[in-house]
Amino acid sequence: MAYSFPSLDFTNEWPTGVTNRAAATGVPPGMSDPSIGDSTISELVAEIKPRYHIAGGMGVYYDREPYANVGAVHVTRFIALAPVGNKDKQKFIHALSPTPASKMSSAELCTKPPNTTSFPYSFAEETGSGNGAIKRSGDSVSDTQYWRYDVSQKRQKHGDGESGGLCFKFVSSGSCPRGEKCHFRHDADAREQSIRGVCFDFLNKGKCERGPDCKFKHSIQEEGKGFSSRSAGSSNRSKECWFCLSSPSVESHLITSVGEYCYCALAKGPLVQDHVLIIPIEHLPNTLSLPPECEKDLFRLQSSLQAYFKRQGKEVVFFEWVSKRGTHANLQAVPIPSSRASSVEHIFNLAAKKLGFTFSTVKSDNSLDGRKVLGMHLDRNQSLFYVEVPGGTILSHVVDENEKFPVQFGREVLAGLLNSADKADWRNCQLSKEEETIMADDFKSRFTDLALVADAVLLCVTIAVNEFDKQTIFTEHLYCLSSWLTREATVYLV
Repeated sequence: MAYSFPSLDFTNEWPTGVTNRAAATGVPPGMSDPSIGDSTISELVAEIKPRYHIAGGMGVYYDREPYANVGAVHVTRFIALAPVGNKDKQKFIHALSPTPASKMSSAELCTKPPNTTSFPYSFAEETGSGNGAIKRSGDSVSDTQYWRYDVSQKRQKHGDGESGGLCFKFVSSGSCPRGEKCHFRHDADAREQSIRGVCFDFLNKGKCERGPDCKFKHSIQEEGKGFSSRSAGSSNRSKECWFCLSSPSVESHLITSVGEYCYCALAKGPLVQDHVLIIPIEHLPNTLSLPPECEKDLFRLQSSLQAYFKRQGKEVVFFEWVSKRGTHANLQAVPIPSSRASSVEHIFNLAAKKLGFTFSTVKSDNSLDGRKVLGMHLDRNQSLFYVEVPGGTILSHVVDENEKFPVQFGREVLAGLLNSADKADWRNCQLSKEEETIMADDFKSRFTDLALVADAVLLCVTIAVNEFDKQTIFTEHLYCLSSWLTREATVYLV
């Protein structure tokens, strides 16, 4: 029988009560306070029973004795890491060599080291089975006010016992491409509140750290009330938009990966193989003025694509047509042979000269800084074209009111660079749905392994540096990460 408990769980916050029943001599000074940590995470780890729980939010190193689990035969080891380069020179790196549970005998799984303690979290009651129920203390905020992680509610709504917090993609768009495989809750009531303009963080956690700076509502909106013109307009747009995930027009078979705030899809009528679009999940007019968290997600996808194509001897050209009409933003990523990368800036300048304009140039050490500079000068009453050429330079052109600018300019220039003038019009490159599906599946199979490695490095580094937003980090990426890390011989948490 398969062993269903995860090997690794990563969170920023410590679970409340983790030092209970632990040897006092090993607990870092000041960490014995029972109020330290997050009770939600205590419930989470009590429910999923990981073999290793790694946290990094308290700024100290702590390797707790293993503790026995309720309703499971294995023990859990809690390890907290200090920040990298901390002044007290506390440990911020830890090596693990976990053997996959599938390769362990029952005797090995049941083995408890001599220093194993009893279960530290006081809210649990043992039921004598592997599905031990978790009792939680009453919240000070009514359950009708938000949908925080709750085991009993979770089982009532889904019956699978595996989901965690709310699914951002479902709540924001009304659909989730992961479907039943998603590890977050697809709550229709929360979706309805989101449409009425209620803040996702408020729905998910009961509070929003942005406070008065948040543009969304921090209270539950009754039916028929609270609908702003903005949210109503957004709802109407999403039904007609090609790129809104809730739209019946979305070509979902072309979607290759979904992040927290952006997703990737292969272009319809691609200029070249692996012609990719990076698209915000929310219906936003451009990718230059995204919310900070969405901007980071987009930059992560850009970096992953660059690394992916680098392995193939290619560079990536990113370009975007920003229309003042405010269509759904999409940043196009076109891979080209590295041998032609040095010609990209020159050929775009030549094409601009033929149309009678000169590009403005932004040079920076990295794409993110250059995009921020461009975004600060963005006028939403004017259309804009820009292209990020290999090497960090961004060329941009603000389109005048009466200027006749070809909407497919970026594609046309790159088609010329690649000696594929017949592909300048995407309609000449259309494929059948079956061909598109095969193409997308092929790209996903080649891109997934690299994405997992990138996520693993990024996650392990940020745990130690403490750059997470302070919330439970328990996503599908961590399920994938746990699986990938467990297959490797040694894990280094840096």
